[in-house]
Amino acid sequence: MSQCRLCQLRKAAISPYTIGGAHQSLGELPEVVIEIIHRVSTDAGRLTERWVQDCLKSGISDAEYVEIVGLVATVTALDTFAKAMGEPRRPLPKALPGEPTNRRPRGAKKSIAWIPTVAPQDLEPGDVDPYSRYGDVHIQQALSLVPNSVIGFFDLDIALYLPQRAIRDFATEYRAISHAQLEYIAAKASSINGCYY
Repeated sequence: MSQCRLCQLRKAAISPYTIGGAHQSLGELPEVVIEIIHRVSTDAGRLTERWVQDCLKSGISDAEYVEIVGLVATVTALDTFAKAMGEPRRPLPKALPGEPTNRRPRGAKKSIAWIPTVAPQDLEPGDVDPYSRYGDVHIQQALSLVPNSVIGFFDLDIALYLPQRAIRDFATEYRAISHAQLEYIAAKASSINGCYY
């Protein structure tokens, strides 16, 4: 995506919404999916609720949107880690056979985000529960419309960062660098990437 001419032009523009055109792609995915992948990867700090709603009007469901965002976040974290370690990017795995469950948590509703989420108290019997494993603050709830996206992302997150229970355990240093150093890196990366979480 960093080589995509449209992404470069939008990133340089005062508003990405004033620049039209087509993204560079292999042509294997629908245009709206390519748009989501590219925008979330290259200019997430300037996404708007209207943009999300326009994507949904283009033929994908809110759950598909969440799953795409979860995959982009996971792959971006893996690619960034590989780059920091001086390693090549790993190739994407082949898709596994099978159909999606299409099971939507019944307690999902629009509350803390532009798309529906599931609060811990709204989980129903049979719902996948990511909260007992990872915590239930808003960042864990962000992908909760597709609970397996929460699990996939936070399995990686705790390996690269810290488990939720360790984040505020300031009496113990779990990594070779201190909590303060971890938080400085996280805050700096968030600032550079326009993340306002």
